[in-house]
Amino acid sequence: MSIQATCSSFGVGISSFVSPLTRSRHRTLIRAQVQPSEKSVEIMRKFSEQYARKSGTYFCVDKGVTSVVIKGLAEHKDTLGAPLCPCRHYDDKPAEAGQGFWNCPCVPMRERKECHCMLFLTPENDFAGKEQTISFDEIKEATANM
Repeated sequence: MSIQATCSSFGVGISSFVSPLTRSRHRTLIRAQVQPSEKSVEIMRKFSEQYARKSGTYFCVDKGVTSVVIKGLAEHKDTLGAPLCPCRHYDDKPAEAGQGFWNCPCVPMRERKECHCMLFLTPENDFAGKEQTISFDEIKEATANM
C-alpha cells in the first residue's frame, strides 16, 4: 500500500508543492483533517435552528448541505474559537475569525440575508426547504464519509 493510500485511509491528505523560492526543491505537505467535537456540532446545530427561526430563513432542501456547513462551523469553533464561515477561502483564518466579519452569522447574512453557504435561505430561494430543524443524527449520517 502506498503512503498516499495509507494516509488517505486515516483522513490525512498529502500534496506536494514546489517552493516559490527554489523551484527545483519539492516538499511534502501533510494536512490532517480535523473532526469537530460532538459538543461543538450540537452547539452549532442548535444555533443554526434558532437563527433560522429568528431570521425567517430555512435550511437547504438537501440536508447534506446543511450538515456539511454545520460541521464546518463546529470545526472552526473548535480550532479557531469562533464559527468562521467554512465556505470561503482565507489566507489567515485566525485573523479572519478575530475580525468577526465572516463569523456566522456573517455580516452579509445579518444585513441582507445573503448566505453564501446556503445554510440560511430565504423562502423565495429555489434551494430553500421547508425545515428549520435538523437532528444530530441527520448531520452525523450525512457527513459520515467525510
